[in-house]
Amino acid sequence: MLRCPECSAEIDVDEDEVEEGEILSCPECETELEVSQTHPVALNPISDDLEEEEDEDIEEEEDADEDFDEDGDLPEEEDSDEDEEDEEE
Repeated sequence: MLRCPECSAEIDVDEDEVEEGEILSCPECETELEVSQTHPVALNPISDDLEEEEDEDIEEEEDADEDFDEDGDLPEEEDSDEDEEDEEE
């Protein structure tokens, strides 16, 4: 019998049948738990903070991509019309 490291609830799992890296869910607090080792079985909560950090990284990459056009080039500035007018004079 395993216990949730977050709420200490019993998790009904056969310790001989879990594999390292397997994801379990606590029936009480619904925390996702990763099996970090099998003998003895150790459970580590999977942090939502990690998922939020990954989401933030993806958003930052998307924001950075907006500075470039579809070819990966920097877009030309709109002030170029004024430059052309100066050249005509």
